[in-house]
Amino acid sequence: MRFIQTFQVFPDIPEPLAFLETLSRNLWWSWNQNALELFRRINPRLWEASGRNPIVFATQVPQERFNELAKDDSYLAHLEQVRKRFENRVLNQTDGESPWDQGETVAYFSMEFGIHETLPLFAGGLGILAGDHLKAASGLKLPLVGVGLLYREGYFRQYLDKDGWQQETYPETDLYHLPLSKQKDKDGNDLVISLTDIDGDIHAQVWKIRIGRIPLILLDTNLPENSPEIRDITARLYSGEQYTRLAQEVLLGIGGMRALDALGIQPTVGHMNEGHCAFVGLERLRQIMDRYGINLEAAREIVSRTTVFTTHTPVAAGHDEFPPDLVKPYLKPFEAPFDMSADQLVALGQPDGAAAESPFSMFILGLRTAQYINGVSKLHGQVARHMWSHIWPTRSDDETPITHITNGVHIPSMLAPEIKLLFERYLGPQWNMGSTMPENARRIDDIFDEELWQAHEMCRSRLVRTVRELMYRQYGRRNAPLDVMTAVESVLDQDTLTIAFARRFATYKRAHLLFQDPDRLEAIINSTKRPVQFLFAGKAHPKDNEGKGIIRSLVDFGRRTSLRHRFIFLEDYDLHIARCLVQGADVWLNTPRRPMEACGTSGMKAALNGVLNVSILDGWWCEGYSPERGWRIGNGEEYQDHNYQDAVESQAVYNLIENEVAPLYYDRTVGGTPKEWLKMMKASMKMAMSQFCSLRMVSEYEERFYLPASRRFEELVSDGGAEACRLSDQHRRYLDKWGQIQVASPIRSAQGPFRVNQSFEVTTLAQTGELRPDELNVELYYGKMRHLDRIDNPRVKMMSVKEEHSAGTYLYSCKLPCTDSGRYGFTVRVTPNADAWIRYRPELLTWA
Repeated sequence: MRFIQTFQVFPDIPEPLAFLETLSRNLWWSWNQNALELFRRINPRLWEASGRNPIVFATQVPQERFNELAKDDSYLAHLEQVRKRFENRVLNQTDGESPWDQGETVAYFSMEFGIHETLPLFAGGLGILAGDHLKAASGLKLPLVGVGLLYREGYFRQYLDKDGWQQETYPETDLYHLPLSKQKDKDGNDLVISLTDIDGDIHAQVWKIRIGRIPLILLDTNLPENSPEIRDITARLYSGEQYTRLAQEVLLGIGGMRALDALGIQPTVGHMNEGHCAFVGLERLRQIMDRYGINLEAAREIVSRTTVFTTHTPVAAGHDEFPPDLVKPYLKPFEAPFDMSADQLVALGQPDGAAAESPFSMFILGLRTAQYINGVSKLHGQVARHMWSHIWPTRSDDETPITHITNGVHIPSMLAPEIKLLFERYLGPQWNMGSTMPENARRIDDIFDEELWQAHEMCRSRLVRTVRELMYRQYGRRNAPLDVMTAVESVLDQDTLTIAFARRFATYKRAHLLFQDPDRLEAIINSTKRPVQFLFAGKAHPKDNEGKGIIRSLVDFGRRTSLRHRFIFLEDYDLHIARCLVQGADVWLNTPRRPMEACGTSGMKAALNGVLNVSILDGWWCEGYSPERGWRIGNGEEYQDHNYQDAVESQAVYNLIENEVAPLYYDRTVGGTPKEWLKMMKASMKMAMSQFCSLRMVSEYEERFYLPASRRFEELVSDGGAEACRLSDQHRRYLDKWGQIQVASPIRSAQGPFRVNQSFEVTTLAQTGELRPDELNVELYYGKMRHLDRIDNPRVKMMSVKEEHSAGTYLYSCKLPCTDSGRYGFTVRVTPNADAWIRYRPELLTWA
């Protein structure tokens, strides 16, 4: 059939209910309980059957039901309450107290966004974090716009065959079941952006979806004018085929910037969420050159100082790299405007001095275009500094310019309804503002133990009910015999200690740690006095057979007759299952191989609901752990022998569960509540509320990165980019003249040994060539020595000119105080007296 014309029929919503359509077109409803209940109370069973998608749901509700609700005073009052809140939190303009000026915008780029299960644009933690970032930005009224890709098949759906081996399926998403709107150009036509591909042009439709106040711009190549290969660029998230993966990242970065430009959005700050987005920098350079009529060098001074780059991957192999020949065709269009060859452009993504055929690193390209670089936890910041220190070979790991902002979670999105009711009562109507109101955490102590425990038991009951329903469907798909189908309807026990393990089944997550001693694990599960039940969920990458093997081993172990009701693997882990687990489990188990967990936000969500963490000291748990909040596995050791590590830490897990976790859980008062356990639940909830809230995270990005960068943008582009040109000249002067600098070994006024509170003078002779003393910082670099050639936790003290020896040669000096006893070392170095972007250039550092 050809020339098929399509049309869509929507339900006839009565006028009193018209707001329902407005609400369904903005995903704000997905994290607001009252809004969600507005849909659910229409028909609870149908709401669940529709996948909790209000657009699909509305097409399934009988017209008679809408007519009935239009006359229901109770429902209309509920609707009016939600409408007023929606207008206040979404539609109202920011108040006069906003630090942001008109026209300032942060563009947040990410390969995936996890907002709600009905919008399948995410694979795991990176996407959920990006979704939480947008939600928190909406709550804080930030002028932020998200940019991503619209995958018609999203990430895969998971099911297991009869042998427990993971299989994948890729159902196509019906875009008309999503609250998307096609963007239009000035002539009213569909807005389509284009860029050059290896085999021709890539055309992409521009869509928009509203996340509260925040617009999320999405690009879609599934257009008739594209070839089948190009249409498939946005078919699946994280394509395993290298050509498609690169095309996705080019489309996200270059195409994303062009989409914003076509929409009249000119970001003052760019934020790249992981290296997938690094091509943003190249297109932003080109646009700024065109808009302000400046050269490439001046544009680089602007882009670098106004770009944020967040990395989530603590393993070098996890960062995308591509063969230069595959990348060059995408860089060809930049040769003329940048006056650079394709080889020179490729070098932007290669380490200094690398061979021409070296892989093109998206991470290195990101580093070269961003001043603000951060990891996602304190430990991850340390790991990232060490991992990428070779880019700054003359600096110590500690001084590698990568900082950290620890992730946070969006509280309303993952908090159980029962806990929300308690928060409304005890914390007040602003409980959703989380860490921005310190009294919120303090008031958690006011919740009565009995009420908190009752709420938690209701969450666990809902989890058990959901697991039974999912298991029934899971085994039904395999045509299991009647006795098995009957048995799965009674899996799990309402009163048994429930431990959840749910995450990506990458091998470093070590789900297999529990199986080092299967007989001991079985004894723990079937203890007569303190039984334990386990719930597992998660997906292995389609090409990760080792991860799939771990899933199969879990399933095989759970098939033991004595374990079938207490050891469960749930298929097709998604946000709905995740919410049930972090709300209803008693313990959240996390066993990564330290330091390979960048952050691990699922444990934060569990803690927020009063679920206690048992975890390796990795990622966020290094900052969150204390004995009154949960348990640590080990003491933060890092092992070279992984087999030995697994043997030691598996025993630690067994010991914790057997000797500490289970006894505390089953230690009940006369009233039936575990008093000490409840105390830990409250401590855990307070910790998550105050320290690991996404509002705290985004506020930190705003204060440390976004606002300074945006203000700097305005300064750099004013007067035709005069400040950017000045900085470009300064930068060039440093690069041209730096080779003239020479620094003699420092000389001290006394040899020592010294006593605490004494000091001595250090001098050095510096030849500065054509650079003036006011253009340089001569620094005394000192600290305690713990290795023969390394200063730990170094400190820096500025030296001043004592006298001029000859033209271009100066004697510098300073006093070195002896503040503590110990073995110290010192040396001298020269850095530019300039801002952070120039000061941290790898070429601009000379040691004595």
